[in-house]
Amino acid sequence: MQYRKDKYGRPLSVLGFGCMRLARKGGSIDIDKAEKEIMAAYNAGVNYFDTAYIYPGSEAALGEIVERNGIRDKINIATKLPQYLIGSEAALDRFFHEELARLRTDYVDYYLMHMLTDIAMWEKLKKNGVIPWIERKKQEGSIRNVGFSFHGNTENFLKILNDYDWDICLVQYNYLDELTQAGRAGVKAAAEKGIPVAVMEPLRGGKLVNSLPRDAVKAMKESGRGWTSAEWSFRWLFDQEEITVVLSGMNSLEMVEENCRTASDARPCSLTEADHATLEAVKQSIRATEKVGCTGCRYCVPCPKGVDIPGIFRCYNTMYSDSKFEGRYRFAQTVGLTKESAFADACIGCGKCEQHCPQSIPIREKLKEADKALRPLPYKVGINIVRKFMFRK
Repeated sequence: MQYRKDKYGRPLSVLGFGCMRLARKGGSIDIDKAEKEIMAAYNAGVNYFDTAYIYPGSEAALGEIVERNGIRDKINIATKLPQYLIGSEAALDRFFHEELARLRTDYVDYYLMHMLTDIAMWEKLKKNGVIPWIERKKQEGSIRNVGFSFHGNTENFLKILNDYDWDICLVQYNYLDELTQAGRAGVKAAAEKGIPVAVMEPLRGGKLVNSLPRDAVKAMKESGRGWTSAEWSFRWLFDQEEITVVLSGMNSLEMVEENCRTASDARPCSLTEADHATLEAVKQSIRATEKVGCTGCRYCVPCPKGVDIPGIFRCYNTMYSDSKFEGRYRFAQTVGLTKESAFADACIGCGKCEQHCPQSIPIREKLKEADKALRPLPYKVGINIVRKFMFRK
């Protein structure tokens, strides 16, 4: 296992164990199977285990396994504050103490503000006293490092990143999401500030393994590397020195063994030009199914009315490269849940975006098409309800 250092020079395994997808049996977590997999990862050198308040049964299962095997002081546990449920400073303590009880511990190594999508969510937490609360918990030793997990656009990521002295950040990042969400720009900005970057969804929820087009699979095979599709994804991430930890939701011993082997073998800056060319061919194969030829260059923004043009097109394309549900889900996360509306129906048809588009996309026409696909009436109503809840005063 290879290790990279956190903000304070402590070693973190480049492969982390994501506990959201622990194996289930009869509706609950299969604790014996999960224990075998977690301990196999631990014995292979994994020392970073990630969970969250809202992952059903995850915190309790991890706590039981860690206690049963006596490894608490040998690993790092990361869990998350459900910020969307916080309405007062008292709620901060209530949820945190519940998490400590579930985890059977008196401290958390990395405590993250869960699923921030907009700077407004962080501002609301600050109004509820989160900063002095964090400082007290750090002084007590019950929180050792604080960070945030993020689903949103690059601009909001940078605002949150620069608003506090964070110890870590967690972002969705993979070779297909290089220019979306926090993106490469966000990853580099965090690294430049000395903030460790943990990565979630390295395989896009399995899509970069189970749903690749035939041409993409062929390109990987013809490279001669002999790497699995999962290995290609992990190696692309491990190749970047800015990445500290890559989480994997492992739920089989075979998965643990393969990922640990890759994490022990892959070195930063080791992918060749031919390797990058292979991945580019894979991306082109995936994008052949897309509806809009948007590259995410962002020359079309800022829109005078705040429309997130590249974000909308990315989600629209995901409806066809992945699934309708996935595209709409990502739209809700990255566009729908920003405080200032970024929806396509705010477009006034000024055409400024089209003047700057290198791909000459008929943006105004495609925005209407994308909005209709991404926001059918049930989704429109649902997003509006969630927005009112998330941004309630």
